[in-house]
Amino acid sequence: MRSKKLEDYKRTLALTNEQREVLVGILLGDAHLESRTQGRVSRLKIEQAITHKHYVSHLYDIFKPWVITPPQRKEKRRPKGTNIWFQTVSHESLQLFTKSFYREGKKHVPERVQEWLTPRGLAYWYMDDGSMKSLDSKGVIFNTQSFSRNDVERLCAVLRDNFDLQCSPRSQRDGWQIFVSGRSYEKLSALVEAFLIPEMKYKFPTVRKTQLPKK
Repeated sequence: MRSKKLEDYKRTLALTNEQREVLVGILLGDAHLESRTQGRVSRLKIEQAITHKHYVSHLYDIFKPWVITPPQRKEKRRPKGTNIWFQTVSHESLQLFTKSFYREGKKHVPERVQEWLTPRGLAYWYMDDGSMKSLDSKGVIFNTQSFSRNDVERLCAVLRDNFDLQCSPRSQRDGWQIFVSGRSYEKLSALVEAFLIPEMKYKFPTVRKTQLPKK
């Protein structure tokens, strides 16, 4: 798209409520914002392993008006493998999120996360960075090792205050995770189930079967 035509088109763009909620969730996860203008305009970049191609395609559908080139494959050398990625156009509407989520080029949890994080955003955060604690547990993990302990504490407070989930930080060799207790399984499931795409439901635990006493 030619520059003048592109700039005219970008003036028609505005984030929908759905896009804002999803954006907050995936920025808490693996997505990131890039800016070459000190945050005046930014672009969203999404990249996942090829095994998550359905999820990337789903995100592309959500942000499609903002994207010029559809998802593409990328061959990685270290570690060897294939990713799939796309990016949006650069736009001033993303400035607020760049300034809120980044400090000196490093991602951190914004002060307004309690205001911004919704059940939809929670579901997308989980699809990005969530996992089961184990096959025989209803507890789940948010892999937040890229954030500081203070950021993880802030996220735990939001999960408790906004969604009434029992959770706590867990120290790992590579940083801090968030553990959501199995006692909150039903609440968490009710919050995110409607937003999980079929290809990502494997990341969410199924209810353990109750075994009857042996006769």
